[in-house]
Amino acid sequence: MNPTLHVSRPTAATVLLELDGPPANGLGMALRGQLAEVLATIDADLTVRAVVLTGRNGAFCAGDDLREAAGRGDGQLDAVLGFNVLMDQVAACRVPIIAAIDGWCLGGGLELALSCDIRLASARASFAASGVNIGLMASVDRLPRLIGEARAKAHLLTGATFDPVRALADGVVTAVHPSDALLAEALKVAERIASRAPLSVEATKRAVAGLPVDVASLVASADHAEAVAAFRAKRAGVFVRG
Repeated sequence: MNPTLHVSRPTAATVLLELDGPPANGLGMALRGQLAEVLATIDADLTVRAVVLTGRNGAFCAGDDLREAAGRGDGQLDAVLGFNVLMDQVAACRVPIIAAIDGWCLGGGLELALSCDIRLASARASFAASGVNIGLMASVDRLPRLIGEARAKAHLLTGATFDPVRALADGVVTAVHPSDALLAEALKVAERIASRAPLSVEATKRAVAGLPVDVASLVASADHAEAVAAFRAKRAGVFVRG
């Protein structure tokens, strides 16, 4: 079976992305290309307000496809650098991405999760910053920024696996759910985000990333006026992204 990225729309404003590359959703070149293309489409589609990213086959993502990598020869450096570019594309997506992590989340898979805005795990998830296990580096920037240098080094320098309880305690994920409830919980988060004023959500994501935002345009926006009116009337807001 060829690796596939399944794309669906659970609601009008949310997108579900499911990695499907048995046995553990390794991010080989084909799957990377599909993900990059879909992210570009999402950025251009202003009806999309939130994304959930998960994996099939009882796994989130086990990093690179090592069998494929073994045959890349002189192209391996370009593949590693290209992977970093893809992670930056995930992080820079116009709308928030929620990672629903079920099963293996290793090496480049952990980096993929860290590139998302919110991470939820299942009770059977298993994590590892496993770059040192294969003679490379992974997550050396995003993990320390997320959980602090001391906690990050304990993962980065050992490459040891850790469970959802440790991931929650360290701040890698924000919640742990039963495996059969994980996707529904992630979609609830996405739907909540999608119900907020979209210009505000996008600006907030940019500001947290240290990028410039135009506060004056938010104050003057129709979405701000609608949010205030909805609050005063005790009703749900109806936003036009304007």
